[in-house]
Amino acid sequence: MYSSSPADAPLVREPLHAPVAHLVRAGVVEGIHYGSVVVLDTDGRVRLQLGDIEAAFYPRSAIKPVQAVAMLRAGLPLDGELLSLAAASHSGEERHLAGTRRILELAGLTEDDLRNVPDMPFDPVVRDAWVREGRMPSRLAQNCSGKHAAMLWTAKLNGWSLDDYLDPAHPLQRKIAATVEDLTGQQVARVTVDGCGAPLFAISLHGLARALARITTAAPGTPEARVADAMREHAEMASGSGRDVAALMRAVPGLLAKDGFEGVQVAALPDGSAVAVKIADGANRARIPVAAAALARAGVDPALLTEFAGEPLLGGGEPVGSVRPVRALDPAPVTACS
Repeated sequence: MYSSSPADAPLVREPLHAPVAHLVRAGVVEGIHYGSVVVLDTDGRVRLQLGDIEAAFYPRSAIKPVQAVAMLRAGLPLDGELLSLAAASHSGEERHLAGTRRILELAGLTEDDLRNVPDMPFDPVVRDAWVREGRMPSRLAQNCSGKHAAMLWTAKLNGWSLDDYLDPAHPLQRKIAATVEDLTGQQVARVTVDGCGAPLFAISLHGLARALARITTAAPGTPEARVADAMREHAEMASGSGRDVAALMRAVPGLLAKDGFEGVQVAALPDGSAVAVKIADGANRARIPVAAAALARAGVDPALLTEFAGEPLLGGGEPVGSVRPVRALDPAPVTACS
């Protein structure tokens, strides 16, 4: 199913996105979200594709499970909720800050060693409370701090330098790039800097789905399986209270899911079926409805996905419409055997 050596890098080009969701108000299509969607069967074959699943794109934080696998391969001794936090885009809740402090303590380091950008908590409720209390942006509150703390500990365990752990040429980042290529099955097309300051690798949407499928189907006890177990068992540590990606993992047994900025969502089941979504305009409101529809096409019971149909559009404070995935994402009809 998977090659032992990465294929060529995906092409850097303008993606040929297609309509993936309609903004429908009172029966009229008011707007259209373009994007790309891929659904993989349990054997890794493409069951459904919309738009451009092979162009190079930046997966943003949806790549964090792969980065966590790379750190475990390099000797990071984390499991459970702290490993989930290492793969997190967290909300900045106190448990996330406490967990990041714990990783740093285990490494014999402090918040001053972090090199991610200072920020306010991601969750708006937590952020508002933070502002009322007069607290300033911090590296600890930034949503990638768990990953950065884990990167620092991995570097220290291997005797690598700490000040430049975000340099793409650093041994840690080379290990991560190699793991990205291994799990996606393709070479990295381009390297840039993510919002938090860490290197970000351009792959294809197809490669992203393939990587998460390989993580969920890995043998017990492997770095891949440890990451999947940690994120599924501690979904709120990988995201936050009230986050849709955590709710999705709770709703669908065995599902591993990760979101990313600019409308990226990836999810995979233990049988190897997987979906990946990129909303072209980065609109968050289309991300989960389209991903839920893709999961239904992957074989997930639609009854488990009803709460992910999307927030209603309001008119005068009353629901008058919704974001609806395009008909191509409707559940495949079941045909009777003759």
